[in-house]
Amino acid sequence: MKILLIGAGNMGGAILAGLDRTHVSVVESYPPRAGELSRLYPEVTIHDTIPPLDGYVVILAVKPQSLPGMTFTGEAEALISILAGTSLATLREKIAARAYIRAMPNLAALKQKAVTSVTGDVHFKDQALEILSSIGQAIWLESEKQLDIATGIGGSAPAWLALVAEALADGAVNLGLPREVSYAYLPMLFKGVGALLAEEHPALLKDRVMSPGGTTAAGYAKLEAAGTRDAFIQAMKACYERTQTL
Repeated sequence: MKILLIGAGNMGGAILAGLDRTHVSVVESYPPRAGELSRLYPEVTIHDTIPPLDGYVVILAVKPQSLPGMTFTGEAEALISILAGTSLATLREKIAARAYIRAMPNLAALKQKAVTSVTGDVHFKDQALEILSSIGQAIWLESEKQLDIATGIGGSAPAWLALVAEALADGAVNLGLPREVSYAYLPMLFKGVGALLAEEHPALLKDRVMSPGGTTAAGYAKLEAAGTRDAFIQAMKACYERTQTL
């Protein structure tokens, strides 16, 4: 499978780092970045303009506002777009391909730990999931509406979890724990909970930690009183509604 990656910024660069680069070419028009990629990946062919798409699986990883000014020739074997707010219909109008896929990775792609929402033409599903699994876990969704809903839990949630992490650290600092010590807990805390959630329902995990009348129950009561659960539900709703206006 020949892959043409168009755009190698933060997200495109993360995808490139995760791919088997044996048959990968990259389009990067910014000379300093192109030079950096050549040094990092000497096996990769670097183009400064977009070549004909024939024979390539194209991964489109540019800024959405750049797409209208871009010119494409030829017909790709498949197009995988990670452009936020850019529908499959828009992609079909702009770029010729035999299959169309929309994907939404999150920032953890920088560590090959992303969860990526994927939808599009089912006949290219397996290949798309294989490619996007190079940066973490790829989850197939049945429609663009589902992908828009998943924007919150997949794409935006890292920012919300970062808020939770910062608030936990601030709470510890408020009680007298040094900030650097408070922050030291966070990476393994989230990694450990993630490992547990891979095997256990969230409600069951919560119940295992929260013993009757204990410290966890006391803190949990305060979170419920503050409307924390509803705040996250409303954040998901607001995120979805925003996708409909992009």
